[in-house]
Amino acid sequence: MKRYLGLDVGSKTVGVAVSDLLGWTAQGVEIIRINEAAEEFGIKRVKELVTEYSVTDFVVGLPKNMDNSLGPRAEASQAYGRLLTATFGLPVQFIDERLTTVEAERMLISQANTSRKKRKKVIDKLAAVMILQNFLDREANR
Repeated sequence: MKRYLGLDVGSKTVGVAVSDLLGWTAQGVEIIRINEAAEEFGIKRVKELVTEYSVTDFVVGLPKNMDNSLGPRAEASQAYGRLLTATFGLPVQFIDERLTTVEAERMLISQANTSRKKRKKVIDKLAAVMILQNFLDREANR
């Protein structure tokens, strides 16, 4: 049975979500603080989560440009995926995440009168949930 860890990789944070044991739903876990510029990628915490949830695969959001090309952020996500593969030896799947952060923010704004500061604290985790849920839905329809 596969257990996926979904990641929304940014330059300062990584939003984390995990699939349920059946691979049907994604639940938000946390936001890991990282510092891309200082090459601090939160791998120690990822390792703890891989162990805690018995993760078998990673799903990493790939922020493509609207014209489907890969820019610096997509390249950074791919580099993070390579780091995961090198560290854990587990498969990494990339899924197009265009607009997931925008969609997540829109959901938060519409569902609650949440301050910008509070939204900022959960946005990456919600984006990770949406990335992983999109992947799970796609896999279920194969």
